[in-house]
Amino acid sequence: MTVLTPATTLAALGLDAEPTRFHVDTDPGTSESAYLTSLNETLDAIGAYAHPGGDDSSSVIAAMDALIGMLTLLLVTVAGLGVLNTVVLDTRDRVHDLGVHKSLGMTPRQTVGMVLTSVAGIGLLASVAGIPLGVALHHHVTPLMGDAVGMNLPGSYIAVYAPPVLALLLLGGLTLAVAGALLPAGWAARTDPARALRTE
Repeated sequence: MTVLTPATTLAALGLDAEPTRFHVDTDPGTSESAYLTSLNETLDAIGAYAHPGGDDSSSVIAAMDALIGMLTLLLVTVAGLGVLNTVVLDTRDRVHDLGVHKSLGMTPRQTVGMVLTSVAGIGLLASVAGIPLGVALHHHVTPLMGDAVGMNLPGSYIAVYAPPVLALLLLGGLTLAVAGALLPAGWAARTDPARALRTE
């Protein structure tokens, strides 16, 4: 646990307020390696050493990021398979109608467009409904997680969904729906009209 406080607070408590570590932000465009080399040449005389901030990265945070990434990938895969299963069943159920349309001149490209359009609207609607619910759940659960470990999380740790991120999430639902429907759409486009008309 880390407490960030002015040095005067420590002095008022009778504690050592002498700094033992400095964090430096360089100006944009500064060569980090050249800066560190020059700084270490100066610090060598007093027995200090400067190193890149990335060396302090926590292995726990890295493991958590990897776990979150894997869970996200699994959820996306399961959702895509769900879309695939639904579209396959729906397409096979309407195969006779598909044969009628093809016999009347529907091209393979139009067939693919028909199948993809049938799921695109649902995917967009699911995103519009799911994103606010997900954000609300995040705002409710994250402070509880902080409370469980004795931390009062600041608002900046909770309000992390900026408008560009929400726009990407909105497109993500649409993309997921379309990607899950591509395989059955290709099958529908290749289906022979005569065989489709004989199917009941």
